[in-house]
Amino acid sequence: MTYNFSPKGVCSRGITVELDGDTVVSVQFMGGCAGNTQGVSRLVAGMKVDEAIKRLRGIRCGMRPSSCPDQLSIALERALEESKK
Repeated sequence: MTYNFSPKGVCSRGITVELDGDTVVSVQFMGGCAGNTQGVSRLVAGMKVDEAIKRLRGIRCGMRPSSCPDQLSIALERALEESKK
């Protein structure tokens, strides 16, 4: 299942998540800090969605209330909810 998400309050303009059941297959960020977003994408590939959410939720970017990893956790939550419909 592929899910597209529009992040809020961060540099990335979009996040595409591909899931196989409750496992992250791939993540692609559009925009943002290329090295960081590529690194996060590779780290969560193959990880269970719940574990990725647990690890990424609440990460901040400087003084911003969110970050690309935090927004990814929201995208993963919504993708998992969507896949259960």
